[in-house]
Amino acid sequence: MQLKTTHTPVLAVLSLLLASTLWGVYWYPLRQLIGLGLDGPWIVLLVYSGTLLYVPFLLHRRWQELNRSPGLLISIALASGICNTLFILGVLEGNVVRVTLLFFLSPVWATLLAYFFLKEELTLYSYGVLILALAGAMLILWRPEAGIPWPASHADWYGLISGIGFAFSNVCINKADCVAPQVKTAVVWFGAIAVTILILLLRPQPISMPSADAVQHALLVGIIGMGVMTFAVTYGISHLPVHRSAVIMLFEVVVASISSLLLTNERPREIEWLGGILVIIAAYIAIVHQPAHKPPVCDA
Repeated sequence: MQLKTTHTPVLAVLSLLLASTLWGVYWYPLRQLIGLGLDGPWIVLLVYSGTLLYVPFLLHRRWQELNRSPGLLISIALASGICNTLFILGVLEGNVVRVTLLFFLSPVWATLLAYFFLKEELTLYSYGVLILALAGAMLILWRPEAGIPWPASHADWYGLISGIGFAFSNVCINKADCVAPQVKTAVVWFGAIAVTILILLLRPQPISMPSADAVQHALLVGIIGMGVMTFAVTYGISHLPVHRSAVIMLFEVVVASISSLLLTNERPREIEWLGGILVIIAAYIAIVHQPAHKPPVCDA
């Protein structure tokens, strides 16, 4: 049954704008949690633990779908867990705009992964995306003292690797067409929790438990912030073509840039702004000219 209301597209666009705006400023409440004695991995773990409140609703009458394509679901959990965990660690530790731009190199990785795993042919637009994005990355990562483009901090690496994780998780999500979006959303949350637990266990220093007040605030940030963003994105992409949704979500870069300039002393260099423009142009081209996705063929 098709929706008849003419308001749906408008609401869908507004929903995605809300989600991208919240993602663009989400770094700020996360950084405030540091003042409560939490470090990066604990912040990620507690924020995503807050989303568990919604899991029974998402998986209502869908638990059996966890048995569909278990290999793909595990891949989605790991890739998205790495993506979300490292992106949050990046914006907590580094320059918000720089990390966000490095994350949006994901079209480069998505193009290459689609070529190798989905057997999608490289088109003229694909080559253009690769050239523009890589040129932008070189400008963002250019280190005058070394004379080469190279990540300058852990935060830079987090931004790059989170973009690769995002691209890989999207490839897996596209292949797992027979699993409901609600189930994949829950799997993404489980993945972030699993990855951060692993990080905490592997750290050389002993695990120190956070205070009850810090736990409460972090859980609320997850329940309210992550919950609203997730459901806004889910509604938006359910009522708009994929390429339109993805273009709107690029608004996150604008919001992150403005919020960072207003709320911090972080000032990207001119060469980084130029590199960022090339990265965003590449992302736009990749989104607009992405190949049509084949409909799934599911078992009854």
